[in-house]
Amino acid sequence: MDYRTHIAEKLNIEGVTKEEVASFLEVPPNREMGDFALPCFKLSKILRMPPVKIAENLASSFVLDENVNSCQAVNGYLNFKINRNSFAVRTLSEVLEKGDNYGSSNIGNGKTICIDYSSVNIAKPFHIGHLSTTVIGSALCKIFSFLGYKTVGINHLGDYGTQFGKLIVAFKKWSSVEAVKKDRLKELTRIYVKFHDEAKLHPELDDEARRYFKLIEDGDKESNELFELFKEITLEEVDKIYKLLNVKFDSYAGESFYNDKMQPVIDELNEKGLITISDGASIVDLEPYGMAPCLILRSDGGTLYATRDLAAAVYRKNTYNFDKCLYVVAYQQNLHFKQFFKVLELMGKDWAKDMVHVAYGMVSLESGAMSTRGGNVVLLEDVINKTIEKAYSVIEAKNPNLPDKEGTARAVGTGAVIFGALCNNKIKDIVFSYDRVLSFEGETCPYVQYTVARCNSVIAKCDGVDNYTYPEMNDEEYAVISTLAKFPDVVKASAEKYEPSFITRYALDLATVYNKFYFDCKIAVEDDSVRSFRLDITKATKIALTNALKLLGIQTVEQM
Repeated sequence: MDYRTHIAEKLNIEGVTKEEVASFLEVPPNREMGDFALPCFKLSKILRMPPVKIAENLASSFVLDENVNSCQAVNGYLNFKINRNSFAVRTLSEVLEKGDNYGSSNIGNGKTICIDYSSVNIAKPFHIGHLSTTVIGSALCKIFSFLGYKTVGINHLGDYGTQFGKLIVAFKKWSSVEAVKKDRLKELTRIYVKFHDEAKLHPELDDEARRYFKLIEDGDKESNELFELFKEITLEEVDKIYKLLNVKFDSYAGESFYNDKMQPVIDELNEKGLITISDGASIVDLEPYGMAPCLILRSDGGTLYATRDLAAAVYRKNTYNFDKCLYVVAYQQNLHFKQFFKVLELMGKDWAKDMVHVAYGMVSLESGAMSTRGGNVVLLEDVINKTIEKAYSVIEAKNPNLPDKEGTARAVGTGAVIFGALCNNKIKDIVFSYDRVLSFEGETCPYVQYTVARCNSVIAKCDGVDNYTYPEMNDEEYAVISTLAKFPDVVKASAEKYEPSFITRYALDLATVYNKFYFDCKIAVEDDSVRSFRLDITKATKIALTNALKLLGIQTVEQM
């Protein structure tokens, strides 16, 4: 039941819509104050009356019912207490009945959302800097799908540019097909770093790299065969990581895919008089909108990121007819997306308003910023493997007879990496620390997974009865049930704000209140009603926590 709407409809405040009243209602910090509170300060200017007087008047006219059994005016607040038993019946029945679908909805039915995320670079290692975009984008795909949307996950591969000319030069000078096939991305990274070291001493190498990239563009057989080899090896290697992180894509159309789709966009920009020439380069002047110009073509006629992004946006709209198109890219690219979206708007694309840059914070090392060409990166595969090893060592020490120790360690280790990347607001910068990622203490994924395992243990050991009478609830029981009831709203809010951290925070909150309930309230008691009620709380908690972790791409475990 939507208690906010129910209370707002019963209040019926003149000059304020029911929707506004419902939005004003908040949850008091102390449950003794009530379950919901209306701060009447917000109504003072509209009703031209002191908040205290407004609260007293509303309290005197409010009619209690089977859903709301208390309404009190306290210092300018109107505090409501709901009928906890009817609330508990509704909440537990809904969770247990819906199961895997609890928290889902059909609000997105008939709507499509494209989500551009991860977007790895061909022939470069998958490092810790790619983690945020990958797990945020993957979680958003799962969240929007859970809400009924059709989602299109797009891995916009970085498979275009002079760096591939550099790789071919480096390959021809310092490597071989055998070495690349043997050491794969490590070898490609080695020769890429070596190229930049050598180019400092021999700048002519850059000219040679540009020549080889031109050969790729012109369809040269040998150059394209090498490029395809580098691409094949990269995708095979990153796919291992995607599988560990439970990440899937519907499209791998990278930058090169749009080579033949840019000219129509350039032609349209020219036809609409949006292109001007500056120092030989073709630009769209954005000074009237407080931005630097958007570069479309270099003076030598070469295309840029913006050119390819414009072509990709038009292609995606034509292909998927999206209602929203999200770009999960670090905030360093804020200006690029503002420019790119503004150009689409100037082109008369009414769907430009549906383009969203989902910005996130940067990841750096304790030693400073990461750089592939400088060889200063932390490989994501190494991080995941270390967390899995750590999880296995903890299991060996604490529960050596656990069935499927390897599978459990894998779920716990990868879960720790994903949860760690999603536990804070996405816009915050992260300084990567192995100590923090490898810590299983405190507010971590293993804590939530262990809570699910605890629920499994209770369910296995305890029997309930059907059609029991709900007992009078204590605060610990109500804390769990009221937290369970919040999950559907948390899922919707995480979608609206493009913020998976809402779900990680929810999972921690639910695990915390359940564990307090578990320690304070014995479940396997003689009384059939109390035992069955507490067992249902446990079953519902398992469902909500499992659903929350699934939306983040994290697997639960039966035992730990």
